[in-house]
Amino acid sequence: MGNKKLIGPITQLLTLDKLPLKGALRDEQMEIISQAGILLDGDKILRVGSWTELKKDLPEAELVELKADFVALPGLIDCHTHICFGGSRAKDFAMRNSGKTYLEIAQAGGGIWDTVTQTRKLSLEKLARITTQNANRHLSEGVTTIEVKSGYGLSLEEEVKMLRAIQKADRSTAADLIATCLAAHMKPRDFEGSNTSYLNLISAQLFPVLIEEKLCKRVDAFVEKSAFSPEEITPYLQKAKESGFDLTVHADQFTVGGSIVAVEVRAKSADHLEASTEKEINFLAKSDTIAVALPGASIGLGCAFTPARKILDQGGGLAIASDWNPGSAPMGDLLAQASILATFEKLSTAEVFAAITFRAATALGLADRGKLISGMLADFVLFPTADYREILYQQGKLKPAQVWKKGAKI
Repeated sequence: MGNKKLIGPITQLLTLDKLPLKGALRDEQMEIISQAGILLDGDKILRVGSWTELKKDLPEAELVELKADFVALPGLIDCHTHICFGGSRAKDFAMRNSGKTYLEIAQAGGGIWDTVTQTRKLSLEKLARITTQNANRHLSEGVTTIEVKSGYGLSLEEEVKMLRAIQKADRSTAADLIATCLAAHMKPRDFEGSNTSYLNLISAQLFPVLIEEKLCKRVDAFVEKSAFSPEEITPYLQKAKESGFDLTVHADQFTVGGSIVAVEVRAKSADHLEASTEKEINFLAKSDTIAVALPGASIGLGCAFTPARKILDQGGGLAIASDWNPGSAPMGDLLAQASILATFEKLSTAEVFAAITFRAATALGLADRGKLISGMLADFVLFPTADYREILYQQGKLKPAQVWKKGAKI
C-alpha cells in the first residue's frame, strides 16, 4: 500500500479522455476536473477525480499537497525529432535568410550532408551525451516521450553507431526515447551506386543488426526529389514491414507523392505534408495513418505550414511534432511551435492538446500514455496557472512548474 501517492489539489485537470483519434475537436469536448487529485500506484495512474473524495477514500496514500494553482495535462509527446546529431548549421540558416537556395547552400558545403560529416566524426559516447542533453531540455519543458531518428550516419556502421547512441541516451535520461531508423534519409554522397542499390544494401545488411541488437522497432524514409522517389522507396518500406518494423514517412515536404506511399504501406504516420493538396489530404483522412505537422520546419525554412485545419476538417488524425534538427528546425520547442501553428491554422486548444499527447502517442504506436486516466503511465505536467487557455495563449513561454515521469517528480 505504501506505493500509492495522491497529488493535489489541482485547479484544472484535463484528462483528454473520450476524445476521438481523428477529426476536428471543440474545447467543450474536453473533460476538465476542477480541484482534482491524481492517485498514483508506482509508475501508473490508479485514479483521477475529486481531491476531497480521493483523500477521504484513501487515507493511507502518501499525500503530495500543492499550495498554488496548477493545470494538469498528460506528459507531452514529440513524435518526430532528430536530436541525435553533431555540429551546427547556423551558416545554412544565415545563407537561407540572405536569399540563397537549397542548391547553393549544398554547393557551399551545407545541407544534410554537412550534418552527416559532423556526426560521423563523433564517438558513440559523445553522440549519446548530446542526445541526452537535448532530451533533458525537452523533458524540462514537459516532453516526457521523444521519438529520435538516426539518418545522419548513412552507412551501415554509422547508422548502427547512431542507434546505439540513442539507446545509451535512453538509459541516461528519465524521458522515454523511441528510436527510429532513418538510413533512407538520402543516398550518401560516398556511396557508389544507384538509390535502389543503396536501399537494398540497407535492408539486407542493416535490418538484421537492428533486430538482433533490438536497436529500434521503427523505420522511416524521406520521399522527395532530393532523396528517394515513391517507386524507389516502396519496395524498401515493404521489406521493413515484412521484417516486423513499424513504418513512418517524411512525406509531401516540397513535392507530393510521399503521403500516398505512407497510406499504401500502412505507415503509422506521414510527417511534414506542407505540399499536400486536396487529393493527398482526402486520401490521408480516409486512412488510419496519422498526419504529423512539423511547424518547426516551416518556421526554420520560411515556408507554408502543414494544412492542419483541412486535415482535421476532412476527418484526419493530426499530431504536431517539433522536427528538432540542426538544419531546418533548430528551435526544438514543441509547445511554442504548436501554439504558433494554432494561430495560423485556427486550431482549437483541444485539437492542439490532442496533437501533442494521445494522437502523437498513436503515431508512435503507443497505447499506454497521452491521457490522464486509470491504467495509463503516470506521465503528467503541471502548469503554474488556473486556466488551461493560458498555456497556448502564452505561446510556449509558460513552462511546466512540475514534470512527472512514470510516477516520479523529475
